Amino acid sequence: MGEVAALFRPWQNNTTSLIMSMQYTGGHHFSINGRRWSKPKKQQQCHLLLMRRRRRSCSFFESKAMMVTPPSTYSSTIATDNPLSESPSASFDSYLDNKPRVFRAIFPHQQRTKRLNEEEWRIDMLPIQFLFLNARPIIDMRLRCKSKGKDYPAGVPCHISKVLELKIVRWDLQGIDEILKPSHFSLGVDGALYPDRHGKESRLRGQLQIRMSFIHPPVLDFVPEDIRRHVAESVLKRLMENLKDGMNGSLLADYNEFKREKSRLRKAL
Repeated sequence: MGEVAALFRPWQNNTTSLIMSMQYTGGHHFSINGRRWSKPKKQQQCHLLLMRRRRRSCSFFESKAMMVTPPSTYSSTIATDNPLSESPSASFDSYLDNKPRVFRAIFPHQQRTKRLNEEEWRIDMLPIQFLFLNARPIIDMRLRCKSKGKDYPAGVPCHISKVLELKIVRWDLQGIDEILKPSHFSLGVDGALYPDRHGKESRLRGQLQIRMSFIHPPVLDFVPEDIRRHVAESVLKRLMENLKDGMNGSLLADYNEFKREKSRLRKAL
């Protein structure tokens, strides 16, 4: 007992500090500050049981980390190509300069849009139904004109005089219960719209890609991946068709109205 008591050192503030250094040496023995002591068998068993539990705990968390579900990614792409009848006094380039007007032509539902600044608009999109989940995406869309071949989107020829770039810069997912909400969700839209002129012939060309990525909630674990992919691609296709209608139909109709307005203004002068 005197040897063990010598391991304790009283401090001047009447507190006591234990400065033992213990090390298990095998069998039923361990050492304290280099001195070998016998270790009760029961304590040894508890020590080994604790170590096993710690190893199992580490293995459990390591397996959980390895079982993190990767996000599922779906995408859809369309291209548009329509004849374009331009007017010398109202070129399509000058029409693209009026971004608020172009935005209203592509997204005509004004009650679901809000202008944020010179280039960005917030769009409250129609609800998306994915199997039994319903969500309402809210996106911030940026419209930006580029010219002279500088920083053109991929796939746009450098000889194009002006291109309108469409891009989602922010998004939010609303209208879905927290328990059903994906732990990860992202929605991306990249598009370009431009006049392509060859001699006297002009074409209105466009390209649009939508990407959706998310980690499905556990309630969808029972749904096979091929079914989830089919439903997701159907949702994207519907979104693409709506945007395509805006780029082809509404936009061309508004450009024709733009030409008539310019013609009436010229005649009035």
